Amino acid sequence: MEDSKKTYKTGMPRLLELAATKKPLVILSVILSSLAAIANFIPFIAIYFVIREILRVWPEFSNLNISELMKFAYMALGGMLLNVFLYVSALMCSHIAAFGTLYELKINFASHLAKVPLGFHIMIGSGKLRKITDENIEKIEQFIAHQLPDIVAAFVAPIVMLILLLAVDWRFGSAAILGMAIAFAMQILLYGKDGAKEMMAKYQTSLEDMNNASVEYIRGISVVKAYKQTVYSFQSLHKTIKEYTDMVIPYTLSWENPMSMYTTLINHIYLFLLPVGILVGMNTTDYRKFAITFIFYLIFVPSIAGVLMKVLYVNSDVTRIFNGVEAMDKILSEPELKQPIHPKTTESFQVTFKNVEFSYKKEEKIKALDGVDFCANQGEVTAIVGPSGSGKSTIAHLTPRFFDVDSGKILIGEVDVRDFTSSYLMEKVSFVFQDVFLFKQSIYDNIAMGNPNATKADIESAAKAAQCHEFIEKLPNGYQTVIGTKGVHLSGGEQQRLAIARAIVKDAPIVVLDEATAFADPENEHLIQKAFEKLMKNKTVIIIAHRLSTVRNANKIIVMDQGKVIEEGTHNDLVAKEGKYAAMWKTYNTTSSWVMNDKEA
Repeated sequence: MEDSKKTYKTGMPRLLELAATKKPLVILSVILSSLAAIANFIPFIAIYFVIREILRVWPEFSNLNISELMKFAYMALGGMLLNVFLYVSALMCSHIAAFGTLYELKINFASHLAKVPLGFHIMIGSGKLRKITDENIEKIEQFIAHQLPDIVAAFVAPIVMLILLLAVDWRFGSAAILGMAIAFAMQILLYGKDGAKEMMAKYQTSLEDMNNASVEYIRGISVVKAYKQTVYSFQSLHKTIKEYTDMVIPYTLSWENPMSMYTTLINHIYLFLLPVGILVGMNTTDYRKFAITFIFYLIFVPSIAGVLMKVLYVNSDVTRIFNGVEAMDKILSEPELKQPIHPKTTESFQVTFKNVEFSYKKEEKIKALDGVDFCANQGEVTAIVGPSGSGKSTIAHLTPRFFDVDSGKILIGEVDVRDFTSSYLMEKVSFVFQDVFLFKQSIYDNIAMGNPNATKADIESAAKAAQCHEFIEKLPNGYQTVIGTKGVHLSGGEQQRLAIARAIVKDAPIVVLDEATAFADPENEHLIQKAFEKLMKNKTVIIIAHRLSTVRNANKIIVMDQGKVIEEGTHNDLVAKEGKYAAMWKTYNTTSSWVMNDKEA
């Protein structure tokens, strides 16, 4: 049974939980950012005293106390410098905390990906994982380094502003607060309206889907160009782009009028002061004091726009980060491949499927394998054949435990594969799949991936056995040539032989070959078959193949159809039975003799 999925907090509590991994630095950053927000208002206080000093002697400006004015000027300058110093210090602390957190998150995320079943990677796609790793986790670093200090400043600043607004004159302060309240209410309505959060989630999902489709499109670009096709020929990418466009543009346009109203309002809060100023001015007896206060508010209130816009942008940024964190947590919540409490080992390596049932999508209850029984004997070649969708590749994926079976058992020797540790099982199984992945490293390093302890002689011996030593020697730097750089590109057959060399140097007792020659031309197929002779010697070999000629000499052939084993035996036995395999063999021989001509039938 799989472990139940982990659950994580959501929203701001989850972000603060992530930030708390470097708690002392984060707390210090928050305190410094708060002090910086307070220091930001010192110049306005200085301005108030300057206005008061000027109007105190008005209209006799010759009586101005210049030294007193300079004192207030230094006060304003000191406030600005203090704000810069405190904010930069806050950012230094938050950045150190962010980089440490980012390092831990990426390590933990990569470690988790290494522990989930390998089949998970097959199902989810590399594009989506790349976006989460490179973008979503990076946004957490941005949150801790920038957004968190800004959030604190964005919420401390309005509090200090409210105190100042009410402290100087509660009447003007109340008028300004009314304008702020209306602006805040509009902001809450904008971000809290139906569909806003749902749209942001869809936005993140659309980006991940486009990323995934883009990676696949780029991988297949040579085929697209060869047939003079456009992006429209790659339906998956075209569909994801269209879905993203259809969702984002209407939603963006729906914000046009509300955002215009909001920005207009916060930039004209001083208009709320005018009627109050008229009423107060008409009923005052101390015009000097009224003028000092009114002028101060007319200068001070426009700064409210900057504070409120900062709150708006912080909210917008944090909303995007929330969804990125949820995408990361969704991956982290995937159960890790369960490891045995008391791991076992084995000295025999026959592979046995006992009444195995498996579904890729459990909720749909569509069985990829339905009661599969067979035994691949040690030292023999067992071939799995059948039409597309019959369950052949599923057998290849289940043998090295890319997934756990729904019911039944898969045994190596007499031991259930679930009783081996993942590392032990990977040591005992080599696999060569149809889709070969080579790292952008030297050819030597790519082959050595199969056995990091292999010597140079081992690497060259494996390459010779895999029929690739000759073409490697012709490359610019031989075995040290880095694949994919400076015009170094390998053919499909050459890549396949390198993958076989990697498997040979690993020297595992069980070998799984899944459609390894599916796209090889006759010359490469011949070379690959020669490479297989070395790879398969004295091993338990399971071959998944469409080309029946490649499995004709197998010790045992398992015929699959609709997830079930329908026939089993040698080539000659199965042909003699005149069943499914015999029909497939007949069709194969017929199609292999087809020739093209320009004559009409």
